[in-house]
Amino acid sequence: MKTIQEAVESTIRKTPFMEEALYEKLINVSSLARVILPEVSKLLKKEVKPGAVMMAINRLSPANELRIRKNIRKMTLSIGDFIVRSDLCDFTYKNSPSLFKEIGKIFTKTSESKDYFFTVSQGIFETNIVMSKTLLPYIEKNFKTETQINSVLDLASITIKLPEDNLEQSGVYYFILKQLAWADISLQEIISTTNEMTIVVKEKDINETFSILMNMKMK
Repeated sequence: MKTIQEAVESTIRKTPFMEEALYEKLINVSSLARVILPEVSKLLKKEVKPGAVMMAINRLSPANELRIRKNIRKMTLSIGDFIVRSDLCDFTYKNSPSLFKEIGKIFTKTSESKDYFFTVSQGIFETNIVMSKTLLPYIEKNFKTETQINSVLDLASITIKLPEDNLEQSGVYYFILKQLAWADISLQEIISTTNEMTIVVKEKDINETFSILMNMKMK
């Protein structure tokens, strides 16, 4: 059977924001104890007093948090240049054989020039396309018979070159994305390859996004 300490730790660590806010002393321990008390009691299958939960919270060790932070901080210092692209748009279509054929034609077209921004993310039921607005006429002409699920204009992106060992370190994406979440910047899309991460946001948010990422890199 779990102890109160184990139940409190597993409850808090289900929510990374909560764990970090607690570590930064942004959360009142008494209030947090009352919030998680029902979940702790459920895990232990018995009534637990708030005071016991508070004691367990105060005993939480930040050692693991500090180790992860140190490793991620070291990694962010070696992040490469940021590449910013503007005048982008985002389309989502229902998957179909004809859709994939048309996408193949666009790949051929965009390979002729580095001026185009064009990425495709294929899901099980739908495919998302983020591209330069200059390709919009082609989409409007050749995708008429496709089932469009969503479209957003006036977007911009920042591509982050990640260190080659980024796959070996947990929390890299979380560390980057939490900075934007705390600034209340909504992300339109996140596109990733092995060593690149591209964040797509509304054009009105691109300056603040760039500033936050630069500040993260320079700390």
